[in-house]
Amino acid sequence: MNELEALRTEIRAFADDRNWEQFHTPKNLSMAVAGEAGELVAEFQWLTAEESMAGSLSPEKKSDIELEMADVAIYLIRLADVLDVDLAQVIRKKLAINETRF
Repeated sequence: MNELEALRTEIRAFADDRNWEQFHTPKNLSMAVAGEAGELVAEFQWLTAEESMAGSLSPEKKSDIELEMADVAIYLIRLADVLDVDLAQVIRKKLAINETRF
């Protein structure tokens, strides 16, 4: 099992343990991805481009950003699980498409 599959299993178990399946519809999960992405954007809202670089972030700010990134990833992985999408495979597919476009 690769790391992404292991995370998918852990996230599914976390949701199952809390009986959240009823709430984890594709619609709700996609909205959660968008909401968490908004929270990630908010971490950068008033920073200049230079201030947003890894070397310029305070440890606290970097930690806040990492946690928001994790939230986005958790919901995205859960959405892929609910829709039975192999996220690694479709990422590779999209990269191949982008190779021909850019």
